[in-house]
Amino acid sequence: MSDTDKIDAVIDRHRRDGTRLMQILREIQEQLGWLSPATLTRVADLVGWPRAMVSGTASFYSFFHTRPRGKYCVLWSDNITDRMLGNADLMDAMCKKLWLEPGRVSEDGLVSVNTTSCTGMGDQGPALLVNYRTITRMTPSRVGEMVGLIRNQTPVTEWPAEWFAVDDNIRRKDILLAHDLVPGQALSAALKRGPEKMLAEIKAARLRGRGGAGFSTGLKWEACRDAEGHGDGAAHYVVCNADEGEPGTFKDRVLLTSYADLVFEGMSIAGMVVGAKKGLLYLRGEYRYLLEPLESALAARREARLLGKNILDGDFEFDIEIHLGAGAYICGEESALIESLEGKPGRPRIRPPFPVTNGYLGQPTTVNNVETLAASCLIAAYGSEWYAQHGTDKSTGTKLLSVSGDCERPGIYEYPYGVTVRQVLEDCGATDSQAVQNSGPSGVCVAESEFGRRIAFEDLPTAGAFMVFDETRDMFEVARNFAHFFAHESCGFCTPCRVGTTLVRNMMDKIARQHGSPYDIDELFKLHRLMQGASHCGLGNSACNPVFDTLNKFRPAYERRLQSLDYEPAFDLDAALSQARQMTGRDDAAAHFAANSQDEAKA
Repeated sequence: MSDTDKIDAVIDRHRRDGTRLMQILREIQEQLGWLSPATLTRVADLVGWPRAMVSGTASFYSFFHTRPRGKYCVLWSDNITDRMLGNADLMDAMCKKLWLEPGRVSEDGLVSVNTTSCTGMGDQGPALLVNYRTITRMTPSRVGEMVGLIRNQTPVTEWPAEWFAVDDNIRRKDILLAHDLVPGQALSAALKRGPEKMLAEIKAARLRGRGGAGFSTGLKWEACRDAEGHGDGAAHYVVCNADEGEPGTFKDRVLLTSYADLVFEGMSIAGMVVGAKKGLLYLRGEYRYLLEPLESALAARREARLLGKNILDGDFEFDIEIHLGAGAYICGEESALIESLEGKPGRPRIRPPFPVTNGYLGQPTTVNNVETLAASCLIAAYGSEWYAQHGTDKSTGTKLLSVSGDCERPGIYEYPYGVTVRQVLEDCGATDSQAVQNSGPSGVCVAESEFGRRIAFEDLPTAGAFMVFDETRDMFEVARNFAHFFAHESCGFCTPCRVGTTLVRNMMDKIARQHGSPYDIDELFKLHRLMQGASHCGLGNSACNPVFDTLNKFRPAYERRLQSLDYEPAFDLDAALSQARQMTGRDDAAAHFAANSQDEAKA
């Protein structure tokens, strides 16, 4: 089959529907290796979209390649916890063995090695992706074996199976992870109640979104239900946000691996309440390895009459599709996620209107986190009164924490809301801790004096990340890693975020190179205020949080790098002119910037 035939087959399978462009491009790239200009032109012709729109989507996402990539594409996870486990040295060793410069494709087109953002494996790093398949627990010996397999051009499917093992690492269970529900039990209970009473139970249970914002799930479902569909394709939709891109978070990975039925059942309950017939699960690109198991779980539910038409022999109709992302942290924002579902670059929309009235395909849409939907099953099965007995008055139920970093037992911990930071540290075997990054880089850095604070919406709300740093860690380097992350992941839509994240990254690098001064510290505070007030979405608003927190709580980590009280440029301008001096054959005093500056000062 020719490349053109392969392209046509993929597009025909997706009904030549441009809104399915993300899946079309992914499947074509998996077959052809990259997305050539001719491929993009063919795709545009067949889906009926302008070539520029198709190219715009292909170039927006990190995991789409519009230039040839190596037969083996190796991406090392560059989250701070991977750094703490030695990923940089391992990657450097791999590049040296392959005689390869990071970020470049080898001259024979065989391999490329680079970094990527957090891969959701913080409890079992250092991790990497090879052709977007996850490999955990990298060691020097594994690096050597992997280099040999690449040189011998051994197919990735024939690599040692244990390399691809991903453990759940569940360390503490509570009402969600220890549930005894069987598939269909919660959905059956919800159907018996009916949409109105089920919505009343969700509201009475005071279930709040587990993605970090904590908005009332009942109010969101109610607003979606009450909104009218638009036009000929009037409909309501349920979207499960499984784009778990916040560094240090991996709880959704565990729910999708071992509790997929609970998630799908929660989506079905939401569909019944809001009047939707279709649900979409947006799965982050780093979890590509979960696609086939999740598709199998959906097929089993259809076979058991838990999806499709006449669910449980009633008149309820609902089905679910899985859409795979392609490496864009910004798609965790619900309107950017919807843009991506529609085949476009994942840029946040201007709101209002909100997704509950104008969401997927312009229709009323409820977007909920994986954990939120799973928790709704407990309310359906056991009732709101039972559920509200757990947690606190303003934060009912339990919370899954993704614990990683300097502790003996990283993994998933489930607690009733209200647990203290100190209790979590004791349970995970953390000692000599100086800080915890709660809710990932966009959250709050908690110092030792604050370990008595509680994980709850009324104190420390969290999306689930709980990254531990002991006394040996340099909190400046932690914040610097996060600054690089935000600069890389900014979608570029608005100037405050696009420029601001770059300036913050550059200033942190300048301080790291011993060129910083108090002036730069003041500029970081100014950028924090500016970006919080002027950025288009939450990424820009929170991008300076780790720098702001560490400056306030760990200022000596910054000050010991400051070598001058006066402003210093970020680079040596005179040294930068050395190549020009060589080309012109000049090395006299007038050709040196420093000498001229001194002469002008004397004058």
